[in-house]
Amino acid sequence: MSGATHQHQIPVREAWLASHNEAALDPTQPIIDPHHHLWDQPGWRYLLDELLADLRSGHDVRATVYVQSARSMLRAEGPPAMRAVGETEFANGVGAMCASGAYGAVRACAGIVAAADLRLGAAVRPVLEAHLRAGGERFRGVRHTATWDPDPAMLNPAYSPPEDMLDSTAFRAGIAELGKLGLTFDAWIYFHQIPRLTALARAFPEVPIVLDHCGGILGIGRYAGQRDEVFATWSANLRELARCPNVMVKLGGLGMRLPGFGFETRERAPSSAELAEAWGPWMESCIEIFGAARCMFESNFPVDKGGYAYAIGWNAMKRIAAGASATEKADLFWRSAARFYRLPDIA
Repeated sequence: MSGATHQHQIPVREAWLASHNEAALDPTQPIIDPHHHLWDQPGWRYLLDELLADLRSGHDVRATVYVQSARSMLRAEGPPAMRAVGETEFANGVGAMCASGAYGAVRACAGIVAAADLRLGAAVRPVLEAHLRAGGERFRGVRHTATWDPDPAMLNPAYSPPEDMLDSTAFRAGIAELGKLGLTFDAWIYFHQIPRLTALARAFPEVPIVLDHCGGILGIGRYAGQRDEVFATWSANLRELARCPNVMVKLGGLGMRLPGFGFETRERAPSSAELAEAWGPWMESCIEIFGAARCMFESNFPVDKGGYAYAIGWNAMKRIAAGASATEKADLFWRSAARFYRLPDIA
């Protein structure tokens, strides 16, 4: 068993995951996984070997994008603002290992999204330039976790963003620096914060923005039993956000405890059909609102691994996309990710 870093992350139970197995559906469909992490935390190791084991579980995953983890592989010394550059150095090393061909054809960490404190405003520029040097041709942008809720139980204790962070002058000055350097912004927020992201996207139309994890659906705590109300607010917020052409959305992240689907409480791990039934209304709405060309399926592993196995998750997404055209499937499974993270030669 692997431990969890905080209450929202479900412990990974390998024996439980093995209680349900499936062959990969449509195994020749090329995939870019645009959102995963790597870390070596107390009780939870997920490094290249563990990632490769998941990538080799039956689907044709051609490449991945590494996204800022829970303060993993930071530099031990130097100015605090620069310590996250160590994570980019680490991820770039993994990317170089895979690019060598020694681990097969998959190009893991072909893109890197790092952490940087955008609240530094213009002073974040040297940090971004250090990431660019450390990540070389793989560095693509920044994720600054912005999840906020009135209920402290909904918050990740590793982060403490203020409610109005996306609106603040300092944060927006940091976003401006991303635009000047041609970098992207990954937005991890909760569904009720989407209007703030819409305002940010309108203020910086030159910055490519991707909304992580279907837009931060909540179904626990004060949101338990409020599924219809959450869906109504979430979908209305998404429709307004979709009016911003610089915004795309990642379809995934629903294996966390936050959405409240509760598959982790069952005796057996879920099947892809069960996941598709639960996820379908949310992911299908994202596709309907944004269009397939602005949506990308993601794994969010190993965070989501507490709720389902890697191969099962991609099977669920293939079930959800079963009625899509070949062009739409290409967008959903690899082309949108390749476009957003500038990985045009992957598939």
